[in-house]
Amino acid sequence: MKLFLKILLGLIAFVILLAVIGWFALQRPDTPYETLEAAYASPASQYMDLGDGLRVHYRDEGSRTGPVIVLVHGFSASLHTWEPWVQRLAPDYRVVTLDLPGHGLTRAPEGYQASMDRYAEVVDQVTSRLGLQGFVLGGNSMGGHVSWLYALKHPEKLTALVLVNSAGWPDGAGDEEEPIVFKVLASPVGRALVGRMDSTQMIRGGLRAAFEPTPDMVDDAMLTRYVQMARAPGHRDIIFSLMTGERPLATPEKLAAIQVPTLILHGDTDKLIHVAAGRQFDAAIPDSTLIVYENVGHIPMEQIPDRSANDLQAWLDSKVFARTAESPEPAP
Repeated sequence: MKLFLKILLGLIAFVILLAVIGWFALQRPDTPYETLEAAYASPASQYMDLGDGLRVHYRDEGSRTGPVIVLVHGFSASLHTWEPWVQRLAPDYRVVTLDLPGHGLTRAPEGYQASMDRYAEVVDQVTSRLGLQGFVLGGNSMGGHVSWLYALKHPEKLTALVLVNSAGWPDGAGDEEEPIVFKVLASPVGRALVGRMDSTQMIRGGLRAAFEPTPDMVDDAMLTRYVQMARAPGHRDIIFSLMTGERPLATPEKLAAIQVPTLILHGDTDKLIHVAAGRQFDAAIPDSTLIVYENVGHIPMEQIPDRSANDLQAWLDSKVFARTAESPEPAP
């Protein structure tokens, strides 16, 4: 019996030792911004200092005389998610994309507490400094949440709103299975572990769920970009602050105040935000148009870039700018 206990204790100690070695082996340090900028900035990349250590990465591309479209990315993403639309819209539109704090190449001060309201304020600061007025604002997922909140806060600055698989309803995920990465991040212990460990496999799982039913679109280059961006100094803490902070949620009464024309795009196989959320936005916003894509997931602008960009442009031409063109000319 004593020999058995000695062997058992030895095995337990060995397992603990392996766990400790494995823990340290999985530790991943921050990736310096200089490294990230060398890899992921483009000739169009610019940086705007908003004060207090907040330096926003943005791109201002396309026609200098066309209507302006501002696009806001989703949770844990970056402005790179909009590149397919920028390529297709740039000949006719001026397209501004930006990285929110805690995302992409935007630098934020230590202790920055993110929220939907604060993100809407960042969008307002960037667009105001660029002198933009009467622009179209679009957002995907969390960026959609930021966008409709902005529309409520600054209705006089917008000509139209575009919500792509937008977040914001209390039960927006419907009955779909939640990816493991979000289950882990929902726990304080999970957030502490993910903040220190290599999260590549969890990010891969989250991305593949977002790209259903075409998960093979998640290639090594995309995965590497998401993983490296997540390790930018301070990003993980900001992302975790989003998981614990209060979020203003959508209600029919609240969204009824949105008076600008609104285009709602939603994939019907979205595993992160159920298509029912898109229908709720359509029912709540007075002047809205809903397009549901069959066999498309959470990120239509990357999954079906030609079709989604064409739908956006056709809607803008017929619904938004046609209205402006039909306005009577002022008397001489």
